Amino acid sequence: MNLSEPVNAQAVAQSVGKYRWTICALLFFATTVNYLDRQVLSLLAPSLSTEFGWSNTDYANIAAAFQFVYAISMLFAGRVVDKIGTKAAYVVAITVWSLGALLHAFSVPIGNVTVAVLGVFGVVAVPSIAGFMISRAVLAVGEAGNFPAAIKATAEYFPKKERSFATGIFNSGANVGAILAPISVPLIAAVWGWQAAFVMIGMLGFIWMSVWLWLYEKPEQQKRLSAVELAYIRSDTIAPVETTEEASIAAAKKVSWFQLLKYRQTWAFAFGKFMTDGVWWFFLFWLPTYLSAQYGMKGEAIVIPLAVLYSMTMVGSIGGGWFPSYFMARGYAPYDGRMKAMLMIAFFPLVVLLAQPLGAISYWIPVLLIGVGASAHQAWSANIFTTVSDMFPQKSVASVIGIGGMAGGIGGVALTKLGGWVFDYYKQVNDIHTGYMIMFGICAVAYLVAWSVMKALVPRHKEITDL
Repeated sequence: MNLSEPVNAQAVAQSVGKYRWTICALLFFATTVNYLDRQVLSLLAPSLSTEFGWSNTDYANIAAAFQFVYAISMLFAGRVVDKIGTKAAYVVAITVWSLGALLHAFSVPIGNVTVAVLGVFGVVAVPSIAGFMISRAVLAVGEAGNFPAAIKATAEYFPKKERSFATGIFNSGANVGAILAPISVPLIAAVWGWQAAFVMIGMLGFIWMSVWLWLYEKPEQQKRLSAVELAYIRSDTIAPVETTEEASIAAAKKVSWFQLLKYRQTWAFAFGKFMTDGVWWFFLFWLPTYLSAQYGMKGEAIVIPLAVLYSMTMVGSIGGGWFPSYFMARGYAPYDGRMKAMLMIAFFPLVVLLAQPLGAISYWIPVLLIGVGASAHQAWSANIFTTVSDMFPQKSVASVIGIGGMAGGIGGVALTKLGGWVFDYYKQVNDIHTGYMIMFGICAVAYLVAWSVMKALVPRHKEITDL
């Protein structure tokens, strides 16, 4: 395809083509599988905690193992995606995380072997905890590749004005996964046992991978993409686009982490992720436990509340992705329109402050209020990811996403560990209600703090052109 060929503007507007949305659909389903695999443990946590005698701190340690490894892996995942390309990186990522998901079914024997080995060195550990921590670590290594690869694919296949909407659509796969998990996991566990839940959900990744290999190529090499659609995708490209995989790899090698850390834009994205990713992790990992601790709900009883809550988040993800276009249509630059939208989004999580005070009326009140907060997170997430592709060249997008992802993972570890300690403490003093009130308060204000610092670091749109 010759990018220099003139394309009539009206023809572009009328017959651009839609193949880029096929790629968006692939990213959507990958993210759905990603969150299905991720959420199996949280849904089984109440029953597994009873079976293995885990405390809240024990469960927090298992969850934190995932988040810590995920945080470190995100840093390297971004580099890997930039160096080997989106297609190959996704294959590696989903293979590793699917194997990690399957490994959970064998966590107990893995734990027994691990404890025996550690015992030789005088280290004492609990087999079930050690085994699940190892399984979660493998899952984390693979899952860390999803968002850097997805954001890079979005930057490759969409012009800037469509990226947050496309990101919102594929990011809503997280919500679909979170909806499907409570519907399927308790049923599978009840019929075939908890091990089968990990195995059956884990196999889905290999099915997705076969479709990805069939349908994905870089836009310049994609035979299913018309010249008009390719020109539309590249309509706002400033720098020349790499035309070969080798050129992309060579360009990526020139951008070091140290170079990226010199930019305030990198720090703004990283701080925003640090402050807010932990909120989503907290909701994802602790909501089943919350419903069990506060309302005695277990197994199939939590299916409908969680399905309703995560259905609400789909609205936030897609609507939040669309929201900045409202401001862009009124003359705002992409980054400025996104920040305007993010400020308005940041106020919605404040309703979570009412979850505990009004929770005595009905469990539906905290479910719906937390649903609003989680929905706002997904709207925020669709936009904060896209601030990177707004300002950084394609060759460094995944690396910056990786840096921010590591910061978000560290924030998640901190909030998860804090939650485990707070819940165990207030459980001992017979006041778990206060424990959740404290944690919900932190979740409620995190977005306004994040936005304020991000805006201070990057007051206005400034594209990076010297990498």
